Amino acid sequence: MQRYIWPTLIAALAALAVAGLMFGSVPVSLASVWRALVEGDASTDGVIVRLIRAPRVVLAILVGAGLAMSGTALQGVLRNALADPYLLGVSGGAAVGAVLAVALGVLAPPLIALAGFAGAIGAVAAVLAVARLARAAADVRVLVLAGLLVGAFANALVMVTLVTAPADAVRGALWWMMGSLGSASWRDVWWTAPLILPAAGLLIHWGRQIDVLALGDDAAASLGVNADRAARRIFLAASLLAAATVVAAGLVGFVGLIVPNLVRRPAGGRHRPTLAAAGLAGATLLLIADLVARTIRAPLEIPLGAVTALMGVPFFFARMRSPT
Repeated sequence: MQRYIWPTLIAALAALAVAGLMFGSVPVSLASVWRALVEGDASTDGVIVRLIRAPRVVLAILVGAGLAMSGTALQGVLRNALADPYLLGVSGGAAVGAVLAVALGVLAPPLIALAGFAGAIGAVAAVLAVARLARAAADVRVLVLAGLLVGAFANALVMVTLVTAPADAVRGALWWMMGSLGSASWRDVWWTAPLILPAAGLLIHWGRQIDVLALGDDAAASLGVNADRAARRIFLAASLLAAATVVAAGLVGFVGLIVPNLVRRPAGGRHRPTLAAAGLAGATLLLIADLVARTIRAPLEIPLGAVTALMGVPFFFARMRSPT
């Protein structure tokens, strides 16, 4: 199975990327896609492909890969397959930071992303603090409940922040909180990629440390790994990935839960190949979800977060029944 996973994932990603360029409220032929990308066709179809769908496809790939790799790293460090940036409140904390920054008049995307990162780190600290108060920091059920609690509190903070905002801003923020790539542009890609790609590269670089941490703190210490320091920096990188995806596409849940569980065994179990496979599979999954969101009721668009939730909630319950 490991022999076939890489060509399968690459072929699936390429096919879904082409489908993302072709399908939407206005279908575009494969020949028109070719002319738009290779020949710079200036027709209506060419403009749709180059300026609307191409950045949307690239941003979906970045966001899907970031969410999946963040979930994979968190599952490895916490040693449980139910960990996920959405369920652990990381995405909610990032949303609070980003919304507060916008409410204070910050408009530069990198600064909004930095605020989202701060919110994500705060959420991680809050979840771990709640779990420690319950004296069950290693119990994933407590961590998930703490994450849901922090996520609910984060949503409440966002709503309070939006009370005094103009009606148009409230509608836009609510749509963003449900997840959407509808306003994706090349500008979004240019500032999102420098945040997601280095953090993803760091996680792959630290893959062997995640392997050691997955064995437990005592095993890590016996192998010469400072478990606390390694876990902190992996949490930071995973939180940066989650924060960048939230700023780019809003709250998109369950990708970080589903994908690592699907690719872990085919990728061989070690975290370096698992992280790389999760990046490819997460990008593919989000391309599928985005295609569904914009085609199933075209020209209307379903929130992207709703589509991934419809995929993820049944998977979560199935995994809860058999978490090992």
